[in-house]
Amino acid sequence: MLRKNFFDPDQLTALVKDFHAAGLADEEVAVMDFAQKVVRSAHEITANDIEILRGYGLADEEIMDVILAASARSFFARSLDALGTQPDAEYLENMGGLEEVLAVGRPYNP
Repeated sequence: MLRKNFFDPDQLTALVKDFHAAGLADEEVAVMDFAQKVVRSAHEITANDIEILRGYGLADEEIMDVILAASARSFFARSLDALGTQPDAEYLENMGGLEEVLAVGRPYNP
């Protein structure tokens, strides 16, 4: 979705490797930092984390959207990884060579 609608392959690769240095706006970096914290250590989220996003103008509903999107994506990815699910040929065809950069968790066999 990101590659198709928003970023070219080089931009997406830069985002995956280091979104802090990928030319994103400060607000986007803050959202990415927050989403990463949701996935890696949700129990450590504090009121200050929420206030940072509010400081960029995000409404509580938008912050909730970030939480739900990050959580759902993590759940889905972990479920597929635990099941040993491999990407099909159509998915790989649409990746445009980004599958190695975007793969996290269990290695896949193309």
